[in-house]
Amino acid sequence: MPLKLMYITNRPVVADIAQEAGVNRIWVDMEYIGKEARQAGMNTVKSHHTIEDVVALRPLVSKSGLMVRVNPIHEATRNWCDSREEIENTVRAGADSIMLPMFKTAEEVERFVEYVDGRAVVQILLETKEACDSLDRILDVQGIDEVHIGLNDLHLAYGMRFMFQLLSDGTVERLCARIREKGLPYGFGGIARLGYGLLPAEYIIAEHYRLGSSAAILSRSFCDANGMEDPETVRSLFREEVANIRNYEMKLGSFSESDFENNRERVCDLVDKIVNNG
Repeated sequence: MPLKLMYITNRPVVADIAQEAGVNRIWVDMEYIGKEARQAGMNTVKSHHTIEDVVALRPLVSKSGLMVRVNPIHEATRNWCDSREEIENTVRAGADSIMLPMFKTAEEVERFVEYVDGRAVVQILLETKEACDSLDRILDVQGIDEVHIGLNDLHLAYGMRFMFQLLSDGTVERLCARIREKGLPYGFGGIARLGYGLLPAEYIIAEHYRLGSSAAILSRSFCDANGMEDPETVRSLFREEVANIRNYEMKLGSFSESDFENNRERVCDLVDKIVNNG
């Protein structure tokens, strides 16, 4: 099965371009609580989209799913409402799927499932050491539909220099195996365009297939649409590069077990060089 490709944007023109190119999920990213402190000084995406963005995109996003990442489970303060209200507003705005980030316990996931109440696909973003340590208990929570392994925050939690160390050291493989045992679909990390990225996308995509992953984020390295004013430039890039990914996926259909093992070894070698020469 082709990977479900996800792309973060709150721009209607970009969302329309992405879904026309075959991106499976348009991702509105409302997470901001604690993110700035966690990723201070890093060149990472900090979107701080709003519920108004979900409302604006809902009529437009028809071919793709409309996905929303909310904030971690939290109580109300003078600056924000509590999680129950945030999730209620997200459901009412028309989200097809809702993602919970930065959870550490099964109890947080249980609250999330309760708040969604079957009205959207429940996705959990596995990105803390505590959640990995309690993974079996978390995966026993009834109502989880999908799991995504968030390499960015998780590699920081483990004190690593490069997010794909989690791939080369076997952490992602071990997590995938445990999620697969529970019968849940899962994905991990993000990908750039083929031939691009510190670790080129084709190597990562082959690892998705070897590990049975079903979803990947199209990263800012795939297309930084916020830095591109001409919609036709964005449209051309999406059409060409999504097609390139799909064509490469077809090629992976003929890979043998030894082909995938050779790719895994190549990934380990490249990650080691990136970490030691960075």
